[in-house]
Amino acid sequence: MKLSKITILLFVITFGTKSISQNKDALEKSIFGVETGFLGFWVNNETRLISNLSLKSELGLDAGFFGGASDAKIGTVLVPVFAVEPRYYYNIEKRARNSKTISNNNANFIALNLKYQPDLFIISNEDVDAVSNISIIPKWSIRRNLGSHFHYETGFGIGYRYFLEKINNEKGEVAVDLHLRIGYNF
Repeated sequence: MKLSKITILLFVITFGTKSISQNKDALEKSIFGVETGFLGFWVNNETRLISNLSLKSELGLDAGFFGGASDAKIGTVLVPVFAVEPRYYYNIEKRARNSKTISNNNANFIALNLKYQPDLFIISNEDVDAVSNISIIPKWSIRRNLGSHFHYETGFGIGYRYFLEKINNEKGEVAVDLHLRIGYNF
């Protein structure tokens, strides 16, 4: 009788710990949040596809500056943006093994940022035109928690921006994505 209780206890501990550790290494199933940064604000949802791959979808306003020495106008502009970003969290399992927090996808990742900026409307302090564009930018980023609901992200990438209308006979240009954002997870 005593041997069977010990066997059952060992069975529960062995398989119970294994199932807990498998869930511990996975990304969050879904994270809905808002973010703001130096150049805009966004509403987003990040959904787990598999244990270390997710898809972040985003709707927001990107900010920018224009003008300079040759142009008398200097100002700011806000344009709408729609983005999707597959993310591969390459060190989330290592962080879990080292007993570091991985809640809210707290890890390093590489991503492919796919962004569409339509010229639906423009918010600016000057009369300016925006050109619809699509950008594809591979990037490296980190995401870290600030408490239980807040987080920050920082990342860098270089890619290509394709203009849907010609600008000075140019159909595209090299695009740089350097971001620092602070967000809240609901």
